[in-house]
Amino acid sequence: MDPLNHANIQHLKRRLMEERAELEQRIGKNGHYGLSDSYRDSTGDLSGIDNHPGDAGTEMFERSKDIALLEKEALRLERVDAALLRMETGEYGHCVSCGKFIPYERLEALPTAIYCIEHEPRQYNPERRPIEEEVLTPPFGRTSLDERDDQNGFDGEDAWQIVEAWGSSNSPAMAEGNNIDDYSVMAIEADENDGFVEPLESFLATDITGKNVSIVRNHAYREYIANNEGDSLLEPEPYLDEQ
Repeated sequence: MDPLNHANIQHLKRRLMEERAELEQRIGKNGHYGLSDSYRDSTGDLSGIDNHPGDAGTEMFERSKDIALLEKEALRLERVDAALLRMETGEYGHCVSCGKFIPYERLEALPTAIYCIEHEPRQYNPERRPIEEEVLTPPFGRTSLDERDDQNGFDGEDAWQIVEAWGSSNSPAMAEGNNIDDYSVMAIEADENDGFVEPLESFLATDITGKNVSIVRNHAYREYIANNEGDSLLEPEPYLDEQ
């Protein structure tokens, strides 16, 4: 037995007609999302070639967005028209896959439905993922040696840390760690000692003979002095003079 009576059909038809009128008004009211105007008219310039290439890039982005919005509305309008046509031919409410009646509750929620729930192709989430994820997840997955107890060599993460030390487009607000308020500590394992175990080893130096001890006043050295670590008499006067 057909679950859709005359009252149900008329109710759904009114909804589809109202949606079609709304879509047509929305598309036509703003000139097809601004696509009816040329690029030169939208910028107000005599030429489509702007003085700054960034302005053209912004306009290109807005145009691409308008095209996507227009295509979405056009597709929705096409589905509404197809549903109204099926009402006229008596095919409305039948699943195009199995031929069974679509429950009224489903049509009430989605008047343009042409499939029953069992055969709706859009309900399946495709398991295919971008090929890039095979090498990006987990980070440095192909070359990371962190999880191996028998390896401590140079890996992909170390290579990235060297590159990242020269700067990136990241910011403390988008950094991996929490409560980061300084660009110098936002890199991956920024607090990791690079090339030494104890900070002292990074700024105490000797010549080739192992004599003539000198001090390299690097970042670790300054932190060493500021934190009052180790020997407090480690060149205090020159350090203070530099400040």
